[in-house]
Amino acid sequence: MRSIRPSFTLRRGAPRALAAVALASALALTATACDTSGDDNAAGPASASATGDTGDTGDGKIKIPDDIKNKLKEHGIDIDKWKNGAWKNWDRDDWLREANDFVNPIIKGLWDPDRMRDANDPDKDKGVDANDISGDQGVTDPTPDPVEARAVQPAYHANAATAGKVFFDSPEGTMVCSATVVEDPAHPGNSNLVWTAGHCVHAGKSGGWYRNIAFVPSYNDQGLTGTALTQATRSQVAPYGVWWGDGAQTSQQWIDQGGETGGDGASYDYAVIHVTPEQGSGGKSLEETVGSALPVNFDAPAVPKVSSITATGYPAAKPYDGSLLYQCAGKPGRLSVDASAPTMYRIGCTMTGGASGGGWVETGADGKPALVSNTSIGPVSSGWLAGPRLGDVAKGVYEGVSKEFAGQ
Repeated sequence: MRSIRPSFTLRRGAPRALAAVALASALALTATACDTSGDDNAAGPASASATGDTGDTGDGKIKIPDDIKNKLKEHGIDIDKWKNGAWKNWDRDDWLREANDFVNPIIKGLWDPDRMRDANDPDKDKGVDANDISGDQGVTDPTPDPVEARAVQPAYHANAATAGKVFFDSPEGTMVCSATVVEDPAHPGNSNLVWTAGHCVHAGKSGGWYRNIAFVPSYNDQGLTGTALTQATRSQVAPYGVWWGDGAQTSQQWIDQGGETGGDGASYDYAVIHVTPEQGSGGKSLEETVGSALPVNFDAPAVPKVSSITATGYPAAKPYDGSLLYQCAGKPGRLSVDASAPTMYRIGCTMTGGASGGGWVETGADGKPALVSNTSIGPVSSGWLAGPRLGDVAKGVYEGVSKEFAGQ
């Protein structure tokens, strides 16, 4: 969750309608077999699969197609060196930034229980006074009263099956956000799509794509705490496996405007990740594995017409520690941080950083829940959260990933 700066300059330019596409080359670097496919276009899909043609040479070594090798070489990435730690090089000249530059090779076993547990929220130590918001696209409602976050009852899979954590590496170290399994129109009932915040995959105007991005559904499903969690096995903290991003997309507005703090780009702070299992999933998709996926509503009612929204996430900044899943529910207000950008939803909630990217769900007139936003920003003192209202740009991000993987 990103905090608001004491002051910032409103962007007056018209928002750009184009969404930025990034499709990863996913390679099982330490597996004995992997299946890869793709074309020579750096913007095209190149995905790894646990099923189908393995590409195994028969001698236990990975056979990686030349086109995948060439794509990585274009970015100066040597597969063996990357696996052995070259990904830790954050030299600005080597930090891939552009939409089509996202490369996220699988490093089997990298996200072990200790690494997951020690991941920080991406906005650690950033924040300001909660009363610094100004700017208006029509209306900014009064700051809502804080709403105490409610712990979700374990098992999380039974009570919030679509929720999970996104882990990634940044120049500051291992980081964590929250995320939601969403439906894929190209693969009904078999989705491999995850929704999170843009700042959980890309640093915005000051940097590029984060690395080693992986999703863990129902993280710490049994709600272990203290010593029990520190001694937990990988299967306990990741009971439904680790799913690596083999494709990601965020808005061009986030890439161009997004900042470490403040409201810049916040109205477009969302992302969709296409994932593939680190280890075999028995041919099952992510949706089949967890048993659920949420639809996304890109035409949600205007803020005054929304009676209640529920935000879900794993807050990691104090007083929380990132181990447990929480929710806040309430009627949203309006927050405008940029006169040229869509007005955001805002709710009272005590969740902190680490809850970033977590899904905001509204139950529509048909009685069915749908994702309508995600946690983006909030003050350092906590008390409220704000998330973007999803419209045409968000729909373009979502459909872009779905269409690129439609034939796979």
